Amino acid sequence: MSKPDKRALRGAARFYAVQALFQMETSGQTVEQVRREFETHRIGAETGEAGEAWVEADARFFGSLIDGAVNHQARIDQMTDRALVAKWPIARIDPTLRALFRAAGAELVETETPPKVVITEYVRLAQDFFAEGREAKFVNAVLDHMARAAQPQAFQTP
Repeated sequence: MSKPDKRALRGAARFYAVQALFQMETSGQTVEQVRREFETHRIGAETGEAGEAWVEADARFFGSLIDGAVNHQARIDQMTDRALVAKWPIARIDPTLRALFRAAGAELVETETPPKVVITEYVRLAQDFFAEGREAKFVNAVLDHMARAAQPQAFQTP
């Protein structure tokens, strides 16, 4: 098997970040506890179950996403709330979607990743997490709104 490229490693880091943020919310674990678990027992680890292994990921990028989501959670949640209709504040949406919006929000406010790339990558993750539903369209709309709030200059026409 060939060594994963940078894009694949970052994609895996995004996937793990959503899982880690979900786990933090549902279990009450700290960011340090979850980071340690993922870096020690998940990212690139052998499972021992029928020769399966967890996919390699960019651990530094993974850490920056979960740290950014925790450090900027209030700002990210406010951006998400503004993108949702009044009847659906962030507290009422599925915890997996909350984790996804927080990871994407962290990437929008903390990194140099172009907003359109962030939207595309997290819509793809929504399709992975919700293969049967319409969540990907919902995620696309919410992230577009969040991206315009976080990086308005990226959407200005010259």
